[in-house]
Amino acid sequence: MSVRITVGGKMEDETSDQVVDARHGAERGESAQERYLAIESWDVLSRVLTVKRLELLRHLRRHKVASVRALADALGRDYSNVHADVQALRSAGLIDASAGGLRVDYDAIEARISI
Repeated sequence: MSVRITVGGKMEDETSDQVVDARHGAERGESAQERYLAIESWDVLSRVLTVKRLELLRHLRRHKVASVRALADALGRDYSNVHADVQALRSAGLIDASAGGLRVDYDAIEARISI
């Protein structure tokens, strides 16, 4: 599974159609193979996907993590900084959280940048 991010401008018609198809599939209980996100600008994307946050995403992709505290300990980072990073990534739609912990269920992020 991958995450497709459209940066700037609006989502292309093809991508919008894929989003609708994915939503309908999810309603039927089908597993999605892609997730679609729109981010307003390169500046916003570069503030969301910092080096430390990419490291955090990679760790969550490879390991089950029950809490932000456990993630901070595993990464050897300050809890408050990791908490802020997790909140930013959850708000962007890049981390899922549940009673079972934090999760990243995709293995690639693809970005389409409008110019």
